[in-house]
Amino acid sequence: MGCWRVPGPVLALLLLLRPPASPACPAACRCTPGDVDCAERGLREVPWSLSTNTSTLWLGYNFITVLGPRSFPPLPGLRLLSLVHNRLELIHSRALLGLGALQELDLSHNHLTVLTPETFLPLTSLATLNLGSNRLGELEPGVPGALPQLQALLLQDNPWVCSCGILPLWRWLSHNREKVQEKSLLLCRVPEQLNKYPIMAFGDESFRQCQETSLSPQHYISAFIIGPFSFIASIFFCTFMGSLIVFYHSQRREPRCWRRPRVCRVH
Repeated sequence: MGCWRVPGPVLALLLLLRPPASPACPAACRCTPGDVDCAERGLREVPWSLSTNTSTLWLGYNFITVLGPRSFPPLPGLRLLSLVHNRLELIHSRALLGLGALQELDLSHNHLTVLTPETFLPLTSLATLNLGSNRLGELEPGVPGALPQLQALLLQDNPWVCSCGILPLWRWLSHNREKVQEKSLLLCRVPEQLNKYPIMAFGDESFRQCQETSLSPQHYISAFIIGPFSFIASIFFCTFMGSLIVFYHSQRREPRCWRRPRVCRVH
């Protein structure tokens, strides 16, 4: 039985007309063009086999605890990333590299306690950041300050510590009220007497004591210079007082002599 051979030009044409291969989709996820849904899959880390064409990535309701360095493959088209309802405790400063086109990031309902500005520097296009329902007691103003395109920041339902340490964040919030969403839900948790007190209800007078007790660079320089001198002076003073005490006791041990001559006797 003879073999039927496809002419070379026809074979080339068939190859050109073949539909392109489907972009990679992680085994645990559902994918449609541009959209990858990996929510509620029991994941403990970010899947690496993601198409570079991904524009929306859903990773919510999983068990991810840490985003280490370069947790994501290069995703130049990613616009939305949701990590809501995970167990995130730590985000490395290089975790979000390669996500420069990201416009919306949802990190709400996690266990985050500390965030650094360096983590968000790669997100030059980010417009919306949701940090609600975490364990943030304070937040460096450099975090939102690292996002030049930020338009909406959500910080509600965090255990804010309303002490002098929150003053820099309060200043940022006061100057960027239009960017702060759900302002009425920014409530103090500590100290107890300010529990559930709205942060945005504070005024300049509330932090007057913090401003008055803060030391200027001149104060630190003076303390640095005066400190060693006062320590040395205290040593000399103690030595001098000790010498006086020794001299006093030595004088008391000497025999007493009356004013009249030849009456002094040593027993």
